[in-house]
Amino acid sequence: MSKVIAIANQKGGVGKTTTSVNLAASLAVLEQKVLLIDADPQGNATSGLGYELKELEQATIYECIVDGLEPEKAILKTEIEGLFLLPSNIDLVGAELEMLNFENREKVMAGIIAKIRDQYDYILIDCSPSLGLITVNSLTAADSVIIPVQCEYLALEGLGKLLNTIKIIQKRLNTALEIEGFVLTMYDARLRLSNQVAAEVRKHFEAMVFETVIQRNTKLAEAPSFGQPVILYDAECRGTVNYLNLAKELLDKVKVEN
Repeated sequence: MSKVIAIANQKGGVGKTTTSVNLAASLAVLEQKVLLIDADPQGNATSGLGYELKELEQATIYECIVDGLEPEKAILKTEIEGLFLLPSNIDLVGAELEMLNFENREKVMAGIIAKIRDQYDYILIDCSPSLGLITVNSLTAADSVIIPVQCEYLALEGLGKLLNTIKIIQKRLNTALEIEGFVLTMYDARLRLSNQVAAEVRKHFEAMVFETVIQRNTKLAEAPSFGQPVILYDAECRGTVNYLNLAKELLDKVKVEN
């Protein structure tokens, strides 16, 4: 049975897509079969895995949501064996409006995933930086959610809204949804602020925070512009090591739960 994990934070610039792409790539390198669903109209996860949005003639998650296209017809291979992508582009912006008249509109993504779930070990969903209908769909379809939190000023700003949304979804739409954990991103051990934020998050959320911390890393920041996960861009850099460790921690956590 596969595990479906949404990676969400409505606050932009927290390392959400970076975590989605690189955690997915790391899980695949660790011999898991992984599907990354790009549920963000910006399509950064799609371009981050080597697909140029302007040249993408392939069907996307939009056609799956709005037109009922079978997801197998939109899924793409990536440079990493075992890692697959259900892409997105700017068309997804219109999906929320078109979904307003759908019956069970909050469960469209769940229906899409149900068709392919047994084909993968892990399905990760890169959510958009909002709490709109697509994100609600993603959380309704997921078994759990990973929340990236950047080690910077106002790190906890907006988390209350996200956690409240998760509680509503747990109550009304997906009673099985759990918080897989919080991931500290953009950590710089040299900065007092980074250490203060990390300590505050750990104090507040305790065991729900992953031990692995994603450190600031130039290679990690450069990799998306080359359309590659950091593990392909520089296999030995700190960012690669961080995300491999995060993937191993997740695998160990899931093994214990099962």
